[in-house]
Amino acid sequence: MKNKYIAAFEAAQVAEKNIPMFRAGDTLRLGVEIKEGEKKRVQNFEGIVIALKGEGVSNTFTIRKIGANGVGVERIFPLYSDSLKTIEVLRCGRVRRAKLYYLRALTGKAAKIKELRK
Repeated sequence: MKNKYIAAFEAAQVAEKNIPMFRAGDTLRLGVEIKEGEKKRVQNFEGIVIALKGEGVSNTFTIRKIGANGVGVERIFPLYSDSLKTIEVLRCGRVRRAKLYYLRALTGKAAKIKELRK
């Protein structure tokens, strides 16, 4: 059971941010704010959503992309983080699982996800 003050604070944080609907298998482009000393800049991180966890303010999602030399890079982002400046859905994937951890073992064309036709 949550304290009513904590619940009200969390509800205000959730209502404050405009977040598009996405699910596992979708390709996102995130604008992540990076601090380097005194300066701040926004760097894009583009990849496939492989997992969504949590609810409310503690909601997180995992994004996987293939970096240089075919090395997989995964990052876990809190959905309501202040460091996330933009969230853009590029493609909607057609998948039958909620968690796509099996993509870690696949490479090349086998790791592709079909696009959802609307």
